[in-house]
Amino acid sequence: MHTIDLLIGIDDTDNLESRGTGFRVRELGRLLTENRIARVFGITRHQLFVSPLIPYTSHNSSACMAVAVESREMEDLTEFCRDYLLRECAEGSDAGLCIAPAGEVCADVRDFGRRAKSEVFTQQDSRSLAKRSGFHLEGLTGDQGGVIGALAAVGLRAGGNDGRYIGLRGMRELEPGDYPLSRLQELTDIERVQTVEGIAVSDSGAIVSMSEWARPVLLDGKAVLLVEKTNDDTNDRWRVVPKSVIKTY
Repeated sequence: MHTIDLLIGIDDTDNLESRGTGFRVRELGRLLTENRIARVFGITRHQLFVSPLIPYTSHNSSACMAVAVESREMEDLTEFCRDYLLRECAEGSDAGLCIAPAGEVCADVRDFGRRAKSEVFTQQDSRSLAKRSGFHLEGLTGDQGGVIGALAAVGLRAGGNDGRYIGLRGMRELEPGDYPLSRLQELTDIERVQTVEGIAVSDSGAIVSMSEWARPVLLDGKAVLLVEKTNDDTNDRWRVVPKSVIKTY
């Protein structure tokens, strides 16, 4: 049996009183790992179009989880995701689930994701595109409107330059404080540290000050921690950029 890299897009699992979609997807990832169905390689949040023409709970964001699964486990993975969402989605939610091979996300799907950040689409738009692409896309609760965001999340994650990580190994266990870059990379799956302008921090001894709201972003297909120089005169001390900057991704 061979391993398949997949992207799992999920949208609209919540209501105003429940935990958000990000929490649900992290929990799903934890259970997939615990049950040895798949290995999880990070969960990203993607902001979609906020418009009075689009029903959404609070922010109209969707989430995408990258996983690796043995080919023989594909049916179990799909069934597990479906059962979890049917069981855990909040009353009144319109959940959608999309599962796609990571290497087969075509330009049309990536473009759909980009356009969903500023345009209104219908369920039929997303279902037709998923069918042409050969992806699994289904609505599970309510009016099933989450199929739009679920497919968009897959397209945006595959595009490699949108969203921030809400689930990445080691990040939620990391205490605020100062870390040598080498230690930070041991404890987490952060792949690159750089400024907003793209200047890389590569000295393994450089000190990075981690805040309570440190979230890597997805750039060039990698989990990138954005930093800025501290106010002192040293050349090897950095701090995570403010929350207001991270939230623009």
